[in-house]
Amino acid sequence: MSGTQLTVTLSGGGADDARTVVRVLEGAFGAPDELPGDEDATVRTATFGDATPEGGAADTGEGGGRLSAPVTVTVQGSPEAVRRASDTLARAFTARDDGAASGDQEQERQLLLEP
Repeated sequence: MSGTQLTVTLSGGGADDARTVVRVLEGAFGAPDELPGDEDATVRTATFGDATPEGGAADTGEGGGRLSAPVTVTVQGSPEAVRRASDTLARAFTARDDGAASGDQEQERQLLLEP
């Protein structure tokens, strides 16, 4: 789906944890508009401008890295983008699905990623 955005909101952990999560998603969605970086923030966001990976093949994100603390991740976008993001994160981290909400054309899912 060209032109579809995926928005990722992260809370818990530090800026390094947020960057670790976002880097895992880069394999499936390409580079975000900006990496989370504010050390003092309690909530960090990243937006992927196009939820379609370039070149067609997506990295699965396996072995994404280690987290120093639990991180709550909310992904929002098209149902397909949210499903791919959720699947990618579940393969890379120990993840607990904390629920989803659906709208007309967008979906939102919350995951708890554990170290």
